[in-house]
Amino acid sequence: MNELGWIIAGGLAMSLIALSGAISLLLTRRMLDQLLLPLVALAAGTLLGGAFFHMIPEAGQSMGRLAAGSWLLAGFASFLALEQALRWHHSHSSNSSKEKPVSYLILIGDAVHNFVGGLAVAGAFLISPSAGAVAWIAAAAHEVPQELGDFGVLVHGGWSRRRALTWNFISALAFPVGGFCAWAVSRDFDVGWLVLFGAGNFIYIAASDLIPEIKSNNRWQSGAIHFLAFVAGLVLMGGLLVWFQ
Repeated sequence: MNELGWIIAGGLAMSLIALSGAISLLLTRRMLDQLLLPLVALAAGTLLGGAFFHMIPEAGQSMGRLAAGSWLLAGFASFLALEQALRWHHSHSSNSSKEKPVSYLILIGDAVHNFVGGLAVAGAFLISPSAGAVAWIAAAAHEVPQELGDFGVLVHGGWSRRRALTWNFISALAFPVGGFCAWAVSRDFDVGWLVLFGAGNFIYIAASDLIPEIKSNNRWQSGAIHFLAFVAGLVLMGGLLVWFQ
């Protein structure tokens, strides 16, 4: 499969993850709470592992330290600015606001987030299929708990289940759109910077949104489970590094 084929297939598969939020309707509130935080911890580990084990080493070696660091920090800062502008954090919490305006903010935030994620993952695929696969896995691990929470917010905010699924999926289509845009500009420009930009996004999401969630629990048993799930995400990304070498 060529680069465009990998990008389109990966983008559409990522969009389908938006439908996973419907699983939350089959779970009790207690079950959902017990499931979400371990998934969040796993996602934090995979995002950081993907960034530090794969994306930064792959893309950083093709440019100088200043340029590489600048694009990495630009990716980090862009998500800080995005969250401030939308006044909403992708906290992956089931205890989200039920006000309808917040539901629209969630969809807008997801669409922008997915577009940037599509740029980053496509940039990794343009470097190599293995780098793209790792970036996709890291992004997918982040999307599952997010979609569980987002779908619940939309339904509790007054949306019908069908409408919530439909619009959640539509916002997720920004991911393959971003991937196609990255492929289109790659014919004229070196897109290694997109990988570093995406790595900065991943680091911000993990450090600012996900890790604070798993640190908020005061029970040592839950803390131990969350830490092990976080380490499992790092080990998964490290294992993929060994596998693809």
